[in-house]
Order: sequence, then C-alpha cells, then structure tokens
Amino acid sequence: MVSYYKTVANRLIEVDSLMPGCWISVVDPTAQERKMLIDDYGLDSDFLKSSLDEEESSRVEQEENQTLIIVDTAVSEVQKDDTLIFYTMPLGIILTDHYVFTISLRENKVINDVVSGRVRNIQTQFRTQFVLRLMMNITASFLVYLKQIDKTSSAMQRKLHGAMKNHELIQMLELEKSLIYFSTSLKSNDVTMNKILRGRVVKLYEEDQDLLEDVLIEIKQAIEMCNIYSGILSGTMDAFASIISNNVNTIMKRMTSLSIVLMVPTLIASFYGMNVDIHIEELPHAFSLIVCFSVLLSALAFIVFRKIKWF
Repeated sequence: MVSYYKTVANRLIEVDSLMPGCWISVVDPTAQERKMLIDDYGLDSDFLKSSLDEEESSRVEQEENQTLIIVDTAVSEVQKDDTLIFYTMPLGIILTDHYVFTISLRENKVINDVVSGRVRNIQTQFRTQFVLRLMMNITASFLVYLKQIDKTSSAMQRKLHGAMKNHELIQMLELEKSLIYFSTSLKSNDVTMNKILRGRVVKLYEEDQDLLEDVLIEIKQAIEMCNIYSGILSGTMDAFASIISNNVNTIMKRMTSLSIVLMVPTLIASFYGMNVDIHIEELPHAFSLIVCFSVLLSALAFIVFRKIKWF
C-alpha cells in the first residue's frame, strides 16, 4: 500500500497524489506498486529491495541523488499461547531531492503514530528534520517496550513465586531473548545515527544538529536500560533455576520419607504372613498388637523425619 502525506498549516494530511515536499509511506507493496516506485518515482531498485528485507541490518548508504537509511524498530506480538514476545523489524527511509519515502514490509507502530498525529512537529517539507523526528519516535518506542518488558518480568516473577509453571518460564526466556534483540538493534541504530551526525551523508542544519544529538542521547539511554534489564532478568532466571532445583530435591525427600513410613506396616504384615514354627495368630490379641506396633513404628519414623526437616 502506498500513501501520500503532507504537512499543511502545521497539520499532517493525506493527499491523493505525489507533490513536492510530501512524505510517501509504503507498507507491504505489491509487485505493481514496486514497479511504480522504481519506474515512475525513480527509486533505486537495490534500495527498495534492502528496505523490504526482513534480515537487513541498520545502516546508511548513498547512491547518486538518493540516500538510504535503514533503522531497526521495536515490535511486540502476542502468540497463540498468550506468550508476549518482542522483536525488531527494519524500516527503510529513502531521501530524494524532493521526497521522503518510508518503506516497511509490515505495518509499523511508529508510522501509524505519525499518521494518526501522535507525533508532534512533523514537517514533511523539511526532509532531514522529518527523519530525525521519526528516529526520535522510534527510540521512544524502544523505551516504552523496555518498560513493558520490565513490568511483564515482574509479573512473571510474582507468579513463579506461587507455582513453577512452564508458561511463566517460557515467557521469561522470551523476554530475555527480546532484550538481546533490542540491545543489538539499538547499538546498530546508534552507529547509523553517528554516521549521519558527521554530516557527510545527510545535510544537517543547526536545529537538525541539536535534534540529532537528542536522538543519540535517547538511544544511549535505551541501550543502558536494556543492559540493566537484561542483567536483572538473567540473574532472576539463574535464581529461579536454583529454586526449581531445590524444590525438586525437597519433593523427592518428602516422597522418599513417605515411602519409608508406609513401608513399615507392609514389612510387619509380611512377617505376620510368613510360615514359621511359632504361629503369631495363636497369641491373644495378635492382630491388634501387630496393628498397634505398626502404627507406633510409623509414627516414630514420621517423628524422626520431621525432626530432620524432611517433612
């Protein structure tokens, strides 16, 4: 889908066709739309292909009068088993002499925020400033998802205190993996933004320089948060691994103790049923004595195991 937007009187509106100073949003383009972008709008075919590559890493590249900036964006998704996962998805930004193209393989929350007006001070005619505002929103979304990961991790920890279930453990593992993805993507974005900061790829004005420095500060803060949360989550997983192992040992001790306690009456009953010269059943109240003796020994075994805290 190809959509056109332009800032008019400080408001972002959707327009019907291409015009100078507009922003073109491309989401999961069809083969016909890809051909139109290359033939009619003159986009570099390699740039377009790279923007739609799900495995493409963050980078900046220049070719003739076009500049390609690929940045990683944060994405959250709920799977069928209600496990919440976070990952990153590349967003391609192509700058030409008059237009800004954003190209994504799937719908992107960052683009939706801009279209819906949740991102302020969007001026499509100022191409560099528009890209930096977009980068600021991308970095802000990382921070939002990092806080969400922290809250989800805390909720899973509370649940794990009560019961060691596979779902909670799987969710914790997914969060740990998501933090690794985020950390890698943020570091790549940081490298890309530093290349832009040098001013060799994209022309920067004075206000753009200040905005870019703010973006870099936000990225560094997100990287720091990611490292902190990753360390906390890794330590928590190690702690819960030890707790689970200790709980298993405790359960095995209790099961062993219970087996020994229950074995005592069985052992005495076995003696009672043996074919020996002295017939126990001839003694007065033999059965009652055996039952009492069995109960006494079982109680004694229970007290011993209770004393050594196996129960």
